[in-house]
Amino acid sequence: MLPQQRLELAVTIARDAGEKIIAARQSQAFNQQLKHGQELVTDVDVAVDTLISQHLDANLPGELKLSEELAPDRTVMGTAEALWVIDPIDGTVNFAHGLRHVAVSIAWVSEGKTRLGVVHAPFLGETYTALYGQGAWCNGKPIHASRTTNLQRCLVATGFPYRRDSRPPLLRRLMAVLEHCQDVRRNGSAALDLCDVACGRLDAYYESVSPWDFAAGVLIAREAGARTGHLYPCPSGIPEDLYGENLLISAPEIHAELGDLLRAADADELNSY
Repeated sequence: MLPQQRLELAVTIARDAGEKIIAARQSQAFNQQLKHGQELVTDVDVAVDTLISQHLDANLPGELKLSEELAPDRTVMGTAEALWVIDPIDGTVNFAHGLRHVAVSIAWVSEGKTRLGVVHAPFLGETYTALYGQGAWCNGKPIHASRTTNLQRCLVATGFPYRRDSRPPLLRRLMAVLEHCQDVRRNGSAALDLCDVACGRLDAYYESVSPWDFAAGVLIAREAGARTGHLYPCPSGIPEDLYGENLLISAPEIHAELGDLLRAADADELNSY
């Protein structure tokens, strides 16, 4: 199947998943529980993951999947020649609380590079898409990242891990950004933060997240002209497009300066001990 056909299939699947998410929100007939002791999951997450998997199996039988609920084994990242990377509901806490920043994220990775990405926000009525080397779109219209050159005027997004004991070291990064940038946003969906960078609503985003949270969004941001990368070198054996630690995605002209700011905050944290 050609990349464009794969993209069209992924869009159809994401929109079907979005309809299921909307129906579940309207009915309020879903259960909530914690996985790994602190991360919220609902039975809608599992049902949507199942729906996406069934669609892919029906159209592309046998293709490997990495998904948050049904197939979370990350060891496939370093071995699979091709891989679907799926987050059925990015922003589960938002979904459970009735907030609108909720997304379905679907990416296809081949030979270590993300070739297509779809992020569908059912409550916002927005579908973001990208093809490797061919640009990015929102609802079929081309989008472009911010071209700001002034860090002081940048609106920056981030997030925090579910484990509360992992949060304190990140506070120095947050304080550094608040002191040197315009302001910070924490919207609760990495996929949509990346899409907001892609269309210039946000100037930058930094965080450490799982591959299904960012795989589609990073391609969309990159194809929209954002600079994408990591604060520190990536380990061998994992494609950079699937390595989610210390991500930094931003307008091109501020990427280096913002990276230096965040690394300096990390150094300050280490020196404080």
